[in-house]
Amino acid sequence: MLRAVLIAALTVPGLAIAKDRFDDDPPKPTQTTQDCTNGQVWDSRTQRCVTPKSGALDDDTLFGAVREFAYAGQLENAQAALAAMSDQSDDRVLTYWGFTHRKLGDMDKGMSFYEAALEKNPGNIAARSYMGQAFVETGDLVAARRQLLEISAHGGAGTWPETSLRQAILTGTTYNY
Repeated sequence: MLRAVLIAALTVPGLAIAKDRFDDDPPKPTQTTQDCTNGQVWDSRTQRCVTPKSGALDDDTLFGAVREFAYAGQLENAQAALAAMSDQSDDRVLTYWGFTHRKLGDMDKGMSFYEAALEKNPGNIAARSYMGQAFVETGDLVAARRQLLEISAHGGAGTWPETSLRQAILTGTTYNY
């Protein structure tokens, strides 16, 4: 019975409506990735590029920059913006620390951040999707499928985290954002 449910979950197309639980759409390029250099982030208040650690930016602005940098493949810049965020124990911060470390080649460190994010918030479906994709990369499809089931159990059916992990399991190709 469980096997039939899992097979159905892996083959029924999802609605791919959300990139992660923190924002519904992929980040659009802004001045941060179009005009700023050396990991600087656009400050809409001052209308100029600033270093993330300057203290001029709030965590939501920094998180937007993290996502934009990660989406653009600028993982070191994403980490600089993450480091500037005030609450390093926030599960969204932990999730993106995991993502950036994994994509920079440190799978163990990435997994430890995903585990910390899920300990903080078991319903973090973005962390579950990224962790599941890490399992796909290491060939542990059983563990990846467990994360897929957890995503659905936490209300993530039809979301981007669920759809991207399902596709990764089916194709062996993971996402870079």
